Amino acid sequence: MAESMGNDNEYTGHVAKHLTKEEIEKMRAQDSRLVSEFRANQLEKDARKHWDIFYKRNETRFFKDRHWTTREFNEFLNLSLEEHRSVLLEVGCGVGNFVYPLIEDGLKFKKIFACDFSPRAVELTKGHALYDPEKMKVFQTDITTENCFPEVDCSVNVATLIFVLSAVHPQKFGKVVENLYNVLDKNGVVLFRDYGLYDMAQLRFKPGHKIGENFYMRQDGTRSYYFSPEELANLFESVGFTTLTCSYVLRRTVNLKENIDVPRIFVQGKFEKP
Repeated sequence: MAESMGNDNEYTGHVAKHLTKEEIEKMRAQDSRLVSEFRANQLEKDARKHWDIFYKRNETRFFKDRHWTTREFNEFLNLSLEEHRSVLLEVGCGVGNFVYPLIEDGLKFKKIFACDFSPRAVELTKGHALYDPEKMKVFQTDITTENCFPEVDCSVNVATLIFVLSAVHPQKFGKVVENLYNVLDKNGVVLFRDYGLYDMAQLRFKPGHKIGENFYMRQDGTRSYYFSPEELANLFESVGFTTLTCSYVLRRTVNLKENIDVPRIFVQGKFEKP
């Protein structure tokens, strides 16, 4: 995939691709009309409502099950060790597209905690055929607040943050990462994937959707931030994590039915609590 981008789009420095002149103009146009401060504050105030409406409209139909996670994170999870003893916390569980494929693929945990900002998403996750209240605890919480994991009654070995942090206001990133640090056991890890700087989705935003640097409003009122690995590593290290891996990953979004085949840029990392 990297080869298909051409010589102008090689990995360099803090970006996974160099922008074309046309793409640079698109980015400049985004700055010509920003989201107003009043609107930005309202989006923050109504963040949970917008995600609840999203799940009311889409229920379990929008996101595909993430069977790729066992391939991408197999080495991270170290599945052959301490089977039945490890505790998993999924932050931003949505409707279970991450945790249930793990169970289907044979991963076993002593206990699974899963949480989401949207009460409706939590109920949809609990409604899954594989939901086991004996081993799973699914709950609603705001991960940007103090003591946001009251349901987690034991130390966590693995926490996941998969396409979650980008939906949070950048000023609250530090609090989210601090909360994860506090809930993890010694040598516990956070597995991370989210949108990378200059991803196709970022370049497609039109004027009137940009809230701040690399932070945007979607049509439905939800928001999205785009990361560089350097920024992300600095964020986790600032609260005490050790960065084990953190880099761009290039993928393609393919939908043959709708004739869609576009390059995507994500950031993926593993961060350990010493």
